[in-house]
Amino acid sequence: MPAAPLPILVLLPGLDGTGIMFDPFVQALEGFETRVVRYPIGLTSYADCEGFARSFLPVDRPFLLLGESFSGPVAIALAAKRPAGLLGLVLCVTFARNPRPALAWTAPLLRILPPRQLPQALLRNLLFGPWVTESLSALARTMLPQVPSATLKARLLAVMAVDHTDLLRQVQVPILALRASQDRLVPRAATDWVQAHLSSLDITTLQGPHWLLQTRPEACAQAIRSFLDRISPPEA
Repeated sequence: MPAAPLPILVLLPGLDGTGIMFDPFVQALEGFETRVVRYPIGLTSYADCEGFARSFLPVDRPFLLLGESFSGPVAIALAAKRPAGLLGLVLCVTFARNPRPALAWTAPLLRILPPRQLPQALLRNLLFGPWVTESLSALARTMLPQVPSATLKARLLAVMAVDHTDLLRQVQVPILALRASQDRLVPRAATDWVQAHLSSLDITTLQGPHWLLQTRPEACAQAIRSFLDRISPPEA
């Protein structure tokens, strides 16, 4: 008998919201049909992003939901509503609440700072680290001009205020956390916090920077396939 088709993989993007940076990962996903959610630049609150992303969820096919970085709370909120067909949730280099609560005091300063682009060299260091390549740098250069700095700032403010810890208990499907060994933005403590409130959390740590899907796409794809194998019932 032919193998059953893989579930659709719905991808919720990082802070930029464009979905452009998913390209290397999508290319590594053999057999998966993907739906990439791309937030309009005017959507900066978690409630608005959740409402927008809900329309991308399949209604007639099983699916996995992946939230990367900024979109972790969006994915948690969607999964907590238990949509039909959802098989599992993947939280990639992300969090349920502000991943750096000690910096919450900087929110008023962030509100009054003029919107300016961060230097690309700093972004490469924070997001790629030693895994940077020219092709990835070129992809980031394509993405950055498409997102106003004011949008990025507003979404950072949303990150500082979010706390979806209580929603974790409402998620009824298995959850995989993909954690990067050298993540300079989201610390290990963010995943530890989720695990403290969800003992069944399945954690896979991969060597790489915050942009894990971009620098280690094949390894991430294999981790998701292995997760799917663990949560799928054996064939009769």
